[in-house]
Amino acid sequence: MTTVRKTITVTDQQDAWIKSQIEAGNYTNDSEYIRDLIRKEQERFAEIDVIRQALIDGENSGEPRPFDVAAFKQRMQGRHG
Repeated sequence: MTTVRKTITVTDQQDAWIKSQIEAGNYTNDSEYIRDLIRKEQERFAEIDVIRQALIDGENSGEPRPFDVAAFKQRMQGRHG
């Protein structure tokens, strides 16, 4: 994987936060911290997409039906004792 050099601007407060994370040993440098933030944001968006698709699937599944609590409990007891 190739890397691309970027220049970013942060506030003094943000810079102090990044430096504190590095000093705490959580990251070795600014770039590692920023890349980790991007990875976490990508994961968060992927999770949101999964939830969004589940909601769409639910809406498209038809008319709602009453939930049978007793049958659900029986199924769970059968699976988990």
